[in-house]
Amino acid sequence: MSNGQWYPPEWPDRIRALASGELTAVKPKRAATVMLLRDTADGVAVHMLRRRASMAFAGGAYAYPGGGVDPRDDDRLVRWAGPTLKTWASRLGTGTSEAQAIVCAAVQETYEEAGVLLAGPTPDTVVGDTTGDDWEADRQALVARELSFADFLDRRGLVLRSDLLGAWARWITPEFEPRRYDTWFFVAALPEGQRTRNASTEADRTVWIRPEAAAAGYDQGELLMMPPTVSTLRTLQPYGSASEALAAAGEQDLTPVLATARLEGGELVLSWPGHDEFTKHIPTRDA
Repeated sequence: MSNGQWYPPEWPDRIRALASGELTAVKPKRAATVMLLRDTADGVAVHMLRRRASMAFAGGAYAYPGGGVDPRDDDRLVRWAGPTLKTWASRLGTGTSEAQAIVCAAVQETYEEAGVLLAGPTPDTVVGDTTGDDWEADRQALVARELSFADFLDRRGLVLRSDLLGAWARWITPEFEPRRYDTWFFVAALPEGQRTRNASTEADRTVWIRPEAAAAGYDQGELLMMPPTVSTLRTLQPYGSASEALAAAGEQDLTPVLATARLEGGELVLSWPGHDEFTKHIPTRDA
């Protein structure tokens, strides 16, 4: 393989099974992931983690902090600052309760996996330090889903800073995958005074890297990544600072990207609409 695209060996068989009706697509779960940015002397850098090689899904691949939506955050009253839920719902293409849960997931997962919290005691402040045993106990309770994010904010007297996030892209896991996610990608700047750390049990390494360097590592086959990660890295490259990227978030296309598979001659052709670089031609058994 000339680049670092993560390509599961079981995909061809699953694509055939879906095409023949032997496989039924599972409903994707809602998820959120955050491209955390900071400014450096060389330009903007993005925080990435490398999934442990032992992980069943995308083991060894580089990704951003993220995870599934907690349905408890759909209907809870959440301490909120920034654009209204109606505004977020319009931007994300969802209902207001769904929008709240998705934004909550983005903030929660960034805290769980990177130790960075986009929340503050008032609508115009951000916490400066999230270290200490009491903070870690709450973070672990969030990871274990023993504590909802709304309850975490209430316990801490914090307001979720939705204005620090910008919606960037939306990708849906292909229908032939056994684990499917409808994932919204966000951008956010590292708050002043906070530092990232590898808080995820799913990652064995974290890095701050310029988007163009990460994309080049993928192109050269040195860094393993999934198509959504590569695509979003490429779209970050034109921006010279975190503030520029955040300002451009409202212009990004949130049309869901869903891979399709078709039989063409003696091949299965796997493609992502609008993203030709990820197209794969897979010989059929009888080719």
